[in-house]
Amino acid sequence: MKAPRVANLNDLELESVVAHGGEGRILFRRLFGEGDLRGSWNFVDFAVLPPGTSIGRHRHGQNEELYLVLEGEGLMELDGAEFPVRPGSVILNQPHGTHGLRNTSQSVLKLFVVEVRA
Repeated sequence: MKAPRVANLNDLELESVVAHGGEGRILFRRLFGEGDLRGSWNFVDFAVLPPGTSIGRHRHGQNEELYLVLEGEGLMELDGAEFPVRPGSVILNQPHGTHGLRNTSQSVLKLFVVEVRA
């Protein structure tokens, strides 16, 4: 079944998952997957990290991921370096690099994750 081409983030049913061995459970929805997209796109995800949860540190193979923080604040780990992120932060996770994200605030952290084949 194809994903709808138009969606409102406020109306999505989200799944509760542990992301890459991170702490706690985040809320997640794959908006578009490989069957929905043309070109080298793998997926577009929407994620909501409650306070104290994380997307665990992990490494991908031959693809790139872009994180776009929509709401909230957190601490991003990228190839061994850590730095704060906030709404508007855009992070490029390059092929074979390590990355993870922790919500360090008292409110939710919302983001898009876009992955493409490199």
